[in-house]
Amino acid sequence: MKITMLGREKTFDRPVTVLDIVRAMAPEYEKTALGCFCGGRALELNQVIDKDSALHPITFQNEEGRRIYERSLRFVLLLALRRVLPGQDVRIEHSIGYGVYMHLLDRALDQETVSALQKEMKAIVRENLPFTKEKWTKKQAIDYFEKNGNIDKMRLLAYRPYDYFNVYLCGGMAEYFYGAMLPSTGYVGAFKLRLHAPGMVLQMPSPDDPFKPSAFVSRPKILSVFAQSNRWCDILGCQNSVDLNDMIVTGDLPDFIRVNEALHDQSIGEIAQGIARRGARAVFVAGPSSSGKTTFSNRLCIHLRVLGLQPVLISLDDFYLDRDAIPLEADGQPDLEALSALDVPLLRQCVSRLLAGETVTMPRFNFNTSKREPQGYPLTLGNRILVMEGIHGLNPSLHEHFDPKLVAKVYISELTCLNLDHHNRIRTTDARLLRRIVRDHPFRGTTPEETLTMWNSVRRGEETWIFPFQEQADFVFNSALHYELPVLKRYAYDLLMKIPPEDPVYLSARRLIKILHYILPATDEAMLDIPPLSLLREFIGGCTLYHS
Repeated sequence: MKITMLGREKTFDRPVTVLDIVRAMAPEYEKTALGCFCGGRALELNQVIDKDSALHPITFQNEEGRRIYERSLRFVLLLALRRVLPGQDVRIEHSIGYGVYMHLLDRALDQETVSALQKEMKAIVRENLPFTKEKWTKKQAIDYFEKNGNIDKMRLLAYRPYDYFNVYLCGGMAEYFYGAMLPSTGYVGAFKLRLHAPGMVLQMPSPDDPFKPSAFVSRPKILSVFAQSNRWCDILGCQNSVDLNDMIVTGDLPDFIRVNEALHDQSIGEIAQGIARRGARAVFVAGPSSSGKTTFSNRLCIHLRVLGLQPVLISLDDFYLDRDAIPLEADGQPDLEALSALDVPLLRQCVSRLLAGETVTMPRFNFNTSKREPQGYPLTLGNRILVMEGIHGLNPSLHEHFDPKLVAKVYISELTCLNLDHHNRIRTTDARLLRRIVRDHPFRGTTPEETLTMWNSVRRGEETWIFPFQEQADFVFNSALHYELPVLKRYAYDLLMKIPPEDPVYLSARRLIKILHYILPATDEAMLDIPPLSLLREFIGGCTLYHS
């Protein structure tokens, strides 16, 4: 049996575990490996290899490695909760920096309880209990979770399209997670529980140092929007994907869509009123990929007009440098996510002169030629208000030279609060990735494989150029629509299913497919209720604000 790893080759005369292979072939990874990539799959450290294979270590530097660590740590938390607060359940919600926010279903947390949970978690880590994988039938799992009071999980599994799946056992408790795990609890010693009333934050390591929990980063504005989204979930009666499925089965999804869209419109209107009260002359709209910046900015302009203002919408993309002038990444590709990809001095000059009442020749960028057009167009702002949208809109380099009284900054992102069940969240980055796959395939001629391949680069750019500035926003808009996953499934599922196992992005595709397995597709009737101005139309087509 021949194994290759990191350009090295070794022959084994008997089946061996992935961990044994790492120890024999890449001992420098023994303490940092969380699994191994094998083609498009993630292999667990205790998985036995019995045929020729090409492996590559998974570490905390990899997105999949961080997910493996988080799943295993979540199991430790749930086991500690069972020991410290029997009968209590927790809802695991959303990321905050390198931590995850969660809260108990029936009570608020206090420092004494959080400290007791952390102490018990550390004891479980010291016990080094094994995570044992077993194959269960769907009925067996449903009976188990119903008996243990996990009604949300029981309802979810009823929609699972397969009759068998893997369940993990540890310390007398069974849990169902959606991906690979570590061999035992002793692998997840780097963590910290922090009270964040009414819940708590489970702080994990950062990619820079996998051996200690990262520092807590306070993001009150983002948390406030998540709290608003949770209130919307309560209003809509929809917290988990199974609630959506039930609406689809009963035919109630169209009404759900209408209320979702009304809440969105109300929120955009409130932001417009806030901008008007400030007397801002320049509005900068920023957000990560596939957050819906373009549609939001157009709808914001409509609400500003309702208030008697005259907005002028400009895209920061028109200030791109010619492609051959953009700095290159380590792989030799142009770094389109970097601030240096924009002609920042020209942008400052144009905005300064517009605010001073001058007529300015504005640039146009041609994405077909990857160059700026030779001829721009004249623009005079006069009494109108400038609205500029682009990923760098919150970067102080763009507006710190202007009178802050004249500037309003808006951050937009899809901050979904919809879970699969109480213990398995749907990450905002996965929801945005689904949006981008659905949009890029028909409208940009980009295959799902290409979108998945470039996603890590996009995410690195967001971590560097967008997320550090999100708390500087004056207003935050959550572009998540709680009904969107059944809609996106209609477009994305078959595309993702066509990606073969040998493709390097197969693992990422399967991760998205596992989410969509638990979500029914929206009906034709429900699709008719998605309005032409919906942010979702930016991704599925049919928006009447601009040509998709």
